[in-house]
Amino acid sequence: MALYDLVFEGGGAKGMAFGGALQVFADAGHQHRRVVGTSAGAITAMLTGAGYTPAELITECTKTDAAGNPIFAAFMDPPAESDFTQDLIEGCETIALMKAAGFPFSGVMQNVEEKIIKALLHLELYRELFSFNECGGFYAGDKALAWFRERLVAKGLAADITWADFAKKTGKDVSVVTTDVTDKESVVLNARTAPNAPVAESVRMSMSIPFVWREMIWEPEWGTYNVLDANGQITRRPKAGNIFVDGGVLSNFPLRLIAESTPEVIAVMGKTDPGGAGNLGLLLDATVMVPGAEVSDTRRPRLRAADRVTRLIDTLTDSSDLAVMRQYESAVCRLPVGGYGTTEFRMSADRQKLLIGSGTTAMKKYLGVA
Repeated sequence: MALYDLVFEGGGAKGMAFGGALQVFADAGHQHRRVVGTSAGAITAMLTGAGYTPAELITECTKTDAAGNPIFAAFMDPPAESDFTQDLIEGCETIALMKAAGFPFSGVMQNVEEKIIKALLHLELYRELFSFNECGGFYAGDKALAWFRERLVAKGLAADITWADFAKKTGKDVSVVTTDVTDKESVVLNARTAPNAPVAESVRMSMSIPFVWREMIWEPEWGTYNVLDANGQITRRPKAGNIFVDGGVLSNFPLRLIAESTPEVIAVMGKTDPGGAGNLGLLLDATVMVPGAEVSDTRRPRLRAADRVTRLIDTLTDSSDLAVMRQYESAVCRLPVGGYGTTEFRMSADRQKLLIGSGTTAMKKYLGVA
């Protein structure tokens, strides 16, 4: 038996492979100390920290709704008409373009452009397009947030539990990585840096793949973002009103957060004995095909563009994480996920089984167990 600090890479739907890997990890008698994750990895980190066993994690992630659809398919929820405020509608680019183009009847009927927009917002497709243009993503992400809250409640935690209370009640050290596009920086959220921020919303931030889900806004009641300076003093930085998206934009595989003790890492992770646990990063390796699986495309057509953007982001972030990955190669367990899409949330039960099995096989090989 050994104690490890764990890091889970971001990868959207491909993150289901973590369940199989963690089952082998647990069966071998190993335990975790700190857990860190980005995007899909943030979801896994939250569930693990909340007390979900690998078997429970697999069960939750492979459930279906009343219609038999994969539970994660609900995460692609179209925004509601009520999601768009009057100010947002009045200031939208569509109205600006109509006015610039001299749209017919503009001078005859008062606020004709606004009336047209509101009529179009009755259509689900237009709401998705409007959300994409004005809010940064096709989908609301409300169903995902609700699912995160439900999973916390199922473990006896409050739906709106903050990082400070999460750490007190679970005794677990969990961190999730997100990206602050307002301040143009990677942000690590945990009980030290964001004690008053809600856990569920933090995970929702971390999974906000650009152009897929709406951006998240830091609420004033979440307080400041606290980091240690070079003298060990806390610097409190305001974040209210800042826009946040997927942590993978700047760091998709934040292995450095457990592997290094630089001032930058200590600033967000605290001073933890680096020798107190081993390091293990679970990497979703898209360069290796999942045995027995074919390349499948069950995405909605407009998600293909999002996947292209995601691949570009992966390329950019992999380059920034690559140096750390090479330095600590022995601490990386590569889980084959080739043939699966980041936004393949409607994958069949058979494909889910193959993906989970890929994680199982990879971890067995890494640990050298039968």
